[in-house]
Amino acid sequence: MTYTNFTVETDADGIALVTWNMPDKSMNVFTVEVMDEIDAIIDQVVGDTGIKGAVFTSGKSSFSGGADLSMIKGMFTMMLEEKEKDPDNAIQKLFDVAGRMTWLWRKLETCGKPWVSAINGTCMGGAFELSLACHGRVASNAKSVKIALPEVKVGIFPGAGGTQRVPRLTNAQDALQMMTTGASLTASRAKAMGLVHQVVEPDQLIPAAKQMIKDGLKPVAPWDEKGFKVPGGGIWTPAAAQLWPAASAILRRETHGNYPGALAIVKCVYEGLQLPFDTALKMEQRYFTQVLQTTEAYSMIRSLFISMQELGKGARRPAGIEKSDLKKIGVVGAGFMGASIAYVSAAAGIAVTLIDRDLEAAAKGKAVSEKLVADSVGKGRMTKEEGEKLLSLITPAADYEGLHDVKLVVEAVFEDRNVKKVVIEAVEAVLPEDAIFASNTSTLPITGLAENSRRPKQFIGVHFFSPVEKMMLTEVILGEKTGDKALAVALDYVAAIRKTPIVVNDTRGFYVNRCVFRYMNEAYDMLAEGVPAAMIENAGKMAGMPVGPLSLTDEIAVDLAQKIMKAYIADLGEGAVKPAHMALMNKMVDEFDRRGRKNAKGFYDYPPKPAKKALWPGVKDLYPQKKAEDFDIKVLQQRLLVTVALEAARTMEEGIVIDPREADVGSILGFGFAPYTGGTLSYIDGMGVKTFVDLCDRLAADYGDHFQPTPLLREMAAKGETFYGRFDPYAKKAAA
Repeated sequence: MTYTNFTVETDADGIALVTWNMPDKSMNVFTVEVMDEIDAIIDQVVGDTGIKGAVFTSGKSSFSGGADLSMIKGMFTMMLEEKEKDPDNAIQKLFDVAGRMTWLWRKLETCGKPWVSAINGTCMGGAFELSLACHGRVASNAKSVKIALPEVKVGIFPGAGGTQRVPRLTNAQDALQMMTTGASLTASRAKAMGLVHQVVEPDQLIPAAKQMIKDGLKPVAPWDEKGFKVPGGGIWTPAAAQLWPAASAILRRETHGNYPGALAIVKCVYEGLQLPFDTALKMEQRYFTQVLQTTEAYSMIRSLFISMQELGKGARRPAGIEKSDLKKIGVVGAGFMGASIAYVSAAAGIAVTLIDRDLEAAAKGKAVSEKLVADSVGKGRMTKEEGEKLLSLITPAADYEGLHDVKLVVEAVFEDRNVKKVVIEAVEAVLPEDAIFASNTSTLPITGLAENSRRPKQFIGVHFFSPVEKMMLTEVILGEKTGDKALAVALDYVAAIRKTPIVVNDTRGFYVNRCVFRYMNEAYDMLAEGVPAAMIENAGKMAGMPVGPLSLTDEIAVDLAQKIMKAYIADLGEGAVKPAHMALMNKMVDEFDRRGRKNAKGFYDYPPKPAKKALWPGVKDLYPQKKAEDFDIKVLQQRLLVTVALEAARTMEEGIVIDPREADVGSILGFGFAPYTGGTLSYIDGMGVKTFVDLCDRLAADYGDHFQPTPLLREMAAKGETFYGRFDPYAKKAAA
C-alpha cells in the first residue's frame, strides 16, 4: 500500500520500518488523514504474516510536535456547530472525537505484534502518547531530542492515554510533575524515569529499535500482563497517603484553581490507577471531554496555540512583498538592551555590527553576549564551537561605516528624543536607500521619532522586552507614515530571531506598557485605600498573574515608573497621572531611595542570595493600614484583571490594536496576563461583554471612574457581540 504521509518498508528480517514524513510540512503533525493512515498501517502490519513487528520513526529532523492547528480548530468548530444544531448529541460527538486518538493507540498496543518507537527529535503531546503505546521506545541522545506532554500549557491535558501510561511506567510523583508542568525531558531523563528503554547514538537509532524486536520484544504492554503492579505500589500505600494530599496542596498553591486541565490530570491519575486499564482510558476520555468544554481550554488553545502560531507565521505580514533575507544588520547602542538584541540576532545566524560611542563601549556590549554564551556552554545548552560561531557574528564598532551594506538597523540608544534624533540622522547618512530603520523604544511615539527621518516610510518601531533572550514577544509599531515594506522587513526579522510579533499602531506606551501600567496603578490605589501590601500581591497571583503588581514595579524599576509618570505630565498635563501615584513614586525614590530590584530595595527588600526577597516593612507606613478582613479578596482580584482588560478594550476602540489575537497573545507573552483567560480580550469574551460591562459599572461605583466601560463596550453589550466576532481576524482573509 502507498500512503501520503508514511512509507512502510519491510526488511529481510520481517521488520517493517514505518517512516512518518509529511509532504510540505517542516514538522510532522497529527491530522485526520494522518490518523486514518496510521489506522490502515496497523491493519497492514497485523494482516501481513511476513511482518514480525514494526518500528515507527520520523523522516524529519524532529519526531512530531503533536496535533495540527487545523485539527484543533476543527474540533472546536464542530463542537460549536453541533451545540447549535443538536445540543443533546453535541457532547456525545465531542466525546467520540476526543477519544479517536486514545483508541487508535490502544489498537496499536493490543494488535498482537511488537511496535518500537524510534524517537529522533522533538516528541511532544500525542506523538509521545503514541510512543508510550508502543511496546519499546528508543531515543537518540542528540540535543534536539525533547520529550514532553505539554498540553496543560494550552489549557487541556494529555488525553490520549498519557495520564494512564506515564504513572504506570514511572512513580506517581514524577508523573504528576511532568504532566502538570508540561516540562520537557531529555532522552536520558526519560530513560531514568522508565519512559524510554534505550538511549543511543543517532546513527544507531533504527538498528537499536529493530534489535529490540529481533531480541523477542513482547507485544504486550506491562499493564496488560497478569500481576502487573504500579511503580511505588499504587494508591493505597503509606507513601501514597503522603503524596496525594501534598500533590493537591501544591497544585492549589501553583494554580489557585484557575486551570481545569491541571486539576483533571491529578484526578485522572488518582482515579485511573484504581481501575482496569481500558476503564481508566474511558475515564480519561470523559475528563478530556469535560475540559474541552471549559472557557479556559477554548481560550487558551485559541491564544496560546492557534493564534500564537498564526502570528508567528506572519498573519499580519503585508501580501505581495518578497521575504527579506537578513544576513547582516546593524544595532546602534550597545547598552544592555542593544547588546541583548545583538545576541539574539547572532544566535539566529545574523551578522551584527554593534555600534556605540566608542570601541570600548561597543566591546562592553559584546561582553554581554560572551557571558550569555559562557552560561549556555556551561549548562550544556550550547557547544563551545557553537558559542564561538555566535560570537564571531558580532562586530563591535565606534562609527557608522559598517552600516553601508545592511538592510535593517535596530536603534537601541538611551530613551531620550534628542539622543535618538542625533543617532537617526547619523545612521541615515550612511544607510542604503532601501534599508529599514527600526527604533527600539518602550514609550516614545514612533511618529514623533520618524519626524527626524528623511524617509519616514522606512521608519518603524520594534519594541523588545527585557530580558530579550528570554522574552518571546516583540511589539512592532507603525508610525503614521510607516510603509508596508518596513512592516514586512520588521516581521521577517522578528520571525528570524524566533520571537512572536504583535503589530500595533502608534500611541504612547503602545499596547503592552499601557496595559501593564494599569495593573501597577491599581495596586497604588489599593495601597492608598489601606489594603495590606501582602494582600495586594497575593490577589495578583491568585488572579493568575505571574507576580504581584508591587513586585512587578520593582522589576521594571521604581525610578523608571517615576520617570515615565513625569514624562506623561510634561507632555499631556497634570491630569495625565493621578497626583497620589506621582506622590508615591516621589516618596519611594526621592525620600527613601528605593528604586526597585536594581538597587536591592523597592517595595521589597532584596538580601544577598540565597535569602529570598521579602516585602519592605516600611510599606505599611506609607498609608494608614486596615485589616485584611476589611477587604474582599475576590474583588481585589477582579480589580486587577478588569483594569487591564479595560485598557485593552480602549486600544481596540482607538484602533491601536486591530486584531484581537494580538491583544490576547501580547498580554500573555508581554506581562503574563492570567494565561488561563486566554488574554485580555478573551477574558472579556469568556464571561460575556454584558457581564463584563455590569462588573465594570459596579467597580466604577465603588472604586472610581477609571472602571467606567468604554462606549464601544456598552454598544457591544447591547448587541450581544464579542471581540472575536466584531473584529473577526479571519474575515478579511475569507473575503479575499
